[in-house]
Amino acid sequence: MIRSLEAKYSRPESSVKLLAVSKRHSAASIRQAAKTGITDFGENFVQEAEGKIAELVDLQLNWHFIGPIQSNKTRRIAENFDWVQSLDRKKLAYRLNEQRSIEKTALNVCVQVNLSQEFSKSGISLESAETLGKLVNDLPNLCLRGLMAIPAPEKNLDRQRKSFAELALEFYRMRELFPTMDTLSMGMSKDFEAAIAEGSTMVRIGTALFGKRV
Repeated sequence: MIRSLEAKYSRPESSVKLLAVSKRHSAASIRQAAKTGITDFGENFVQEAEGKIAELVDLQLNWHFIGPIQSNKTRRIAENFDWVQSLDRKKLAYRLNEQRSIEKTALNVCVQVNLSQEFSKSGISLESAETLGKLVNDLPNLCLRGLMAIPAPEKNLDRQRKSFAELALEFYRMRELFPTMDTLSMGMSKDFEAAIAEGSTMVRIGTALFGKRV
């Protein structure tokens, strides 16, 4: 489906990566998905993820933390994950940088933007993304990779596209300032077509891939 949408919207082939959202799915399900060539998996809960990461250590997988970050969990996130896609506070950036082992490669980071200004969701304003991005860019144990957003649910394709277009515009502007930025993480099971149409480079798919969560 991703490849066909790339063609539909004149995106280069393989320009959109799949992040399989595996929260509340078993290690066995992840192992099965990995057999199809999927290498990137997203988790929302630290304790749940730690068990799966340990059980699947024999596989070469990239683990993305995509849930709200609690200050008391930053060390465990820094120790276990390859990516953090939900950074939205300076304090958390400093903690992740300090707690990332220098023996590991830099922790890949996306700044989460709250496009719809929803109180129930994490993320900073679109106008604040550059300031936090600059901070991440200056920290030695973090690597600024891009922007992430979870817009408010919307069924209309055109309205979905309008929301994603705002984030894409800021992403491409910031990419001129920060050369390490290459990831625009937007689009989930119910809106990934609109995201791909507007330039997403990574879609986060859970239900459409694994089925309903247990």
